[in-house]
Amino acid sequence: MSGDLIGDVYPWERLLGARMIDDRRAEFRVWAPRAETIALRLDGVDHELSTAGYGVYETVVDATVGADYSYRVDGRPLPDPSTRWQPEGLRGPSRLFDARALPAAGDGFTAVRPPDLVVYELHVGTFSEAGTFRGAIEHLDALATLGVNAIELMPVAEFPGARGWGYDGVYISAAQSSYGGPSQLAELVAAAHERGLAVILDVVYNHLGASGVTAMEAFGPYFTGKYETPWGRAINYDDADCDPVREWVCQSAEGWVREYGIDGLRLDAIHAIFDSSAEHIVAEVARRVHDVDPAAHVIAESGMNDPKVMRARERGGYGCDAAWADDFHHALRTLVTEERDGYYADFGRVGQLAKALHRPHVDDGGYSPFRRRRFGAPADDVPASRFVVFSQDHDQVGNRAYGDRMPARARPLAAFCTLLSPFIPMLFMGEEYGELAPFQFFTDHIDEEIAVATREGRRAEFAAFAAFGGEIPDPEDPATFQRSKLTRHEDPGLARLYRDLLVARRALPAGDVDEVRVSEDDRWLVARRGEHEIAANFGSGPVRIVCRGAAIELTAGAAAQLHDGALVLPAMSGALIR
Repeated sequence: MSGDLIGDVYPWERLLGARMIDDRRAEFRVWAPRAETIALRLDGVDHELSTAGYGVYETVVDATVGADYSYRVDGRPLPDPSTRWQPEGLRGPSRLFDARALPAAGDGFTAVRPPDLVVYELHVGTFSEAGTFRGAIEHLDALATLGVNAIELMPVAEFPGARGWGYDGVYISAAQSSYGGPSQLAELVAAAHERGLAVILDVVYNHLGASGVTAMEAFGPYFTGKYETPWGRAINYDDADCDPVREWVCQSAEGWVREYGIDGLRLDAIHAIFDSSAEHIVAEVARRVHDVDPAAHVIAESGMNDPKVMRARERGGYGCDAAWADDFHHALRTLVTEERDGYYADFGRVGQLAKALHRPHVDDGGYSPFRRRRFGAPADDVPASRFVVFSQDHDQVGNRAYGDRMPARARPLAAFCTLLSPFIPMLFMGEEYGELAPFQFFTDHIDEEIAVATREGRRAEFAAFAAFGGEIPDPEDPATFQRSKLTRHEDPGLARLYRDLLVARRALPAGDVDEVRVSEDDRWLVARRGEHEIAANFGSGPVRIVCRGAAIELTAGAAAQLHDGALVLPAMSGALIR
């Protein structure tokens, strides 16, 4: 395991994986401390690897772009843990490609800064009929016209089969083969940039899909038994031999930004990343991505309600640029619907949305009845523009039993509150025109036992709810995936509202909401942003609200009226007043 340093660099800190040195030669480097024997198989020919120390093996051989390769680990052919292309899926060979030729890298595009971001989350497989990176390109013009300036791709790291959400990916640096692979991803990034759209990529660094665990363990201790995630083995970030694992992840994060010109990463479920190191892996990823591109966005999904995620490193924080804010969604959804099950049980008061409009940590250190403990911390020191809010996203739609979207009656007011908030708004694909197709949970597992466990687990999850009657959509059935494809059947009124809201948003001043007034009994709220007032009625009947403005600029839901300094606002509607 020992070896000499090259300068101040350990062997695993040099670029892992395969890269073209020139048109005729490629360099291969792999960390495989568990291998008793290891060789590189390239186009059917085995090549010896030199020992660089600390379990790292390397070689430079004659090779051309498009050549297939694998590592024979104790006689078993396995893909490269740092592969960037798996054209035949998880169990096929890795393939060489030349990252220097990717069209998006270095195209000069600069994403807008967080206060001006409007993010659009999409799933590549269901966003277009083709279900590929290239298929998504034809719909980008509509997003740019709408007023979106960033798309966020659900995970594209190589996952089992041809269809899935992507959160069970295995090869964290390889663009999904069924979506078109690395070249098509680069085409999508370049096309987005041409239209003024940034590209944010959802990455999963808390666990790997179960279909890849055995292969990865053959190389080295990529996992630790110290912890367990809700989805499987925890990645080894602080146990013995963790340094090369950390490097494997950080190089993946850097590669998406450097090689593809991707403008930011959304780090999935960082609360399920366990790391007691002096520098938490999330902080290291953020630091290294910012070293590659200081303007890149590093956005965390954190279930901790802890502002340290966004605080500067100098203050003991992780240095992320923003974080998803689930509390805003929960506070809003429980007002525009009657849902109170599960974690929604802690929400449902207008005052909670008022609190969320200041900072979206509704739970900021107080007692949470659902959790039966104190939860969260205040985030007053974190600017409002560093929170991402939404009324729909892949979790809040797809993790429902039937993947049903927000009820039609609730959509206008939910959009009104989200898009006129002081935070970064995120839309989930299709919500901007009232998409009727559900977004259901679908998988395509290549291991039968995992497929069976997924199917049975999904049914068991909802077994306690009699209304579901055991008819939960089978995630392995291709029809479940097909039902989730966008139809693009548009509700013209809702589509117009979204366009108008995004125009109105640009006229509002940046920064905090100035003042919020609520009536818990009558279920209304008025928030002031500069010269504008944002009024919302969550009740079942009309309300009369005293306001400062003299004109209604925009309404959501039924038409409002303004007379003698008082706004008459119908049930489940909103009005922007100036």
